[in-house]
Amino acid sequence: MKKGKIPEAVLIRSILKQLHKRRKEVAVGPAVGQDCAALCLEDGEALVLSSDPITGTTKDIGRFGALVTTNDIAAAGAEPVGIILTMLLPEDTTEAQLKQMVSETEESCGKIGVEVIGGHTEITDAVVRPVISVTGVGKIRKNRLFTLKSVHEGDDLVVTKWIALEATAILAKEKREELLKHFPDSLVDAASDFDAYLSVIPESKIAMEHGVSAMHDVTEGGIFGALWEMGSGSGCGLEADLKKIPIRQESVEICEYFDINPYLSMSSGSMLIASPDGAGLVKKLKAAGIPASVIGRMTPGNDRIVRNGEEVRYLDKPQTDELYKVL
Repeated sequence: MKKGKIPEAVLIRSILKQLHKRRKEVAVGPAVGQDCAALCLEDGEALVLSSDPITGTTKDIGRFGALVTTNDIAAAGAEPVGIILTMLLPEDTTEAQLKQMVSETEESCGKIGVEVIGGHTEITDAVVRPVISVTGVGKIRKNRLFTLKSVHEGDDLVVTKWIALEATAILAKEKREELLKHFPDSLVDAASDFDAYLSVIPESKIAMEHGVSAMHDVTEGGIFGALWEMGSGSGCGLEADLKKIPIRQESVEICEYFDINPYLSMSSGSMLIASPDGAGLVKKLKAAGIPASVIGRMTPGNDRIVRNGEEVRYLDKPQTDELYKVL
């Protein structure tokens, strides 16, 4: 397609016609010539906003964009309402590819009950592959707002599902042909399907009902990065048991093949939760079909420690995600 804003006809047939109305809060949504969205909230509600670019993959990029950003909203304890979608595409992008990216985004939005409420799409020579930036919008009762500063010494640390889900799914899709030369089809297929676990909205709702101090979705930098940020943001120390951190065998195999550390790899789909009653929360999550484990607790001081038997590791500040070593 030619450089610049996409033609109105393309906007209508390949973007707007795919988007659906779902939320009563959306007063003004996407339309030709409409540059702003508008939301109407009830008294006592606050907006929660988050923004994320998707640059690590081109496979299912629309799906990852919708889920990663709404996970940030859910980790704040808020209910995701909609996303604003900015798509910067290279000149060799076809309309069919554009339509597919929007279809992926809309499919994910439908599954988690949010809307695309606005955005911008442009063909530009500033990028060599598609770049999607997503701003998420959510709502929460003002009296339920919390931050990592709400974490207390003695809180249990709970991890939901498994770490490295996102990195494993991306590698299985981007490097499929290479992986199939070394692993059974069943393993690669299972890893590719990990994106079915990427939303943390279900566990966020359960955690908010149960009562938590704070939540943090595990994204770039992996679980070690999330633990560091939990400690840094709260001003507390922490201890975690490496053997209790849940990980799928597919992730172990694929990360080992590419010589990357799964504990330092993108892990959207997994939530790190600080709770006064971790065991009770794990019980409720498991009853809802969501795997979860207590992996440690918050401690006095500033030490952020991961134990592996007798071995003790002091966490470092998050570095570049391991996934980028491969991609």
